[in-house]
Amino acid sequence: MQRHTRTLSDNHLRITVKNILPGIICGTIIMILCGLPGSCFPTIKTFWEWLGPDKIVHILMFAGLAFSILIGFRKTFANETRKNKNILLLSALIISILFGGLTELLQKYVFIGRYGSVFDLFADAIGCVIGVLLFKILLKKNNKN
Repeated sequence: MQRHTRTLSDNHLRITVKNILPGIICGTIIMILCGLPGSCFPTIKTFWEWLGPDKIVHILMFAGLAFSILIGFRKTFANETRKNKNILLLSALIISILFGGLTELLQKYVFIGRYGSVFDLFADAIGCVIGVLLFKILLKKNNKN
C-alpha cells in the first residue's frame, strides 16, 4: 500500500518565498534599526521634539512593512475573491502589528540602551494601517489604468 503525503512542490515554494521576500527584507531592516543602541540616534530634549520625529519614523517604518508584506502578492491579489483579498489584507495588518509589538518587547527586555513604549507601538499600528490602505489605493489605481 502506497502512502500519500502532501508536500509543497519546489515551484510553489519558490513562489511563496518570492512573495514574502519584500516583507522579510523590510522586517529585517526594522529589527536592525530597533536593535541599535540609543546612542546611535540624536538626543531629543523637548516634548515636541520627542512627539514629532520619533513617532513619524515609527509610522513610516511600519507603513513600509505592511506595504512590503502585501507588495509580494500584488500579481495574485487581482485574481482573488473579495473574501480572500480581505483575509490577505487583515493578515498583513495583524502580522505587521505583532511585529511592532515584538520590536517593542525586544527593546524593553533584550536590546541594550533601548526601551519599549506603548506609544511607539501605537505609532507602529497607525503605520501598519496606512501601509495597508496605501497598498489598496495604489492597487486600485493601477487596475484602473
